[in-house]
Amino acid sequence: MDSLPIGVDERIFTFAKAKPHHELDRGCKRPHVKRTRFTDLRHSHVLLLIEMGFSAVSIAERLGYESSDVTFRYAHLFPDKQGEMVRALAATRVEIW
Repeated sequence: MDSLPIGVDERIFTFAKAKPHHELDRGCKRPHVKRTRFTDLRHSHVLLLIEMGFSAVSIAERLGYESSDVTFRYAHLFPDKQGEMVRALAATRVEIW
C-alpha cells in the first residue's frame, strides 16, 4: 500500500474551519441550491459508504466512531444481513443427519 503524501502529524487542510462554512454558505446562496450543513455532508458520506458495501466497523473507524455508534445511528440503512445469511444457509440445504 502506498504511503500518504503527508506526514502523520501534518494537517490536511491549511485553512481555518470557518473557511469551509463560509464557502458552503456562499454556494447555498445561489439560486435553486438548498441550504446544506456539514453534518448533512457527513451523513451523505456514510450513506455512500454503506451503499458501496463497506462494513459498520470500517465506516466507524473512518469517522472516528465506536462501531456500535455507527450501527445504532445508521442501522436502518445497512442491507438485510440477517436475511442474507438465512437465504444463503437455506440455499445450501446441507443434510446433517
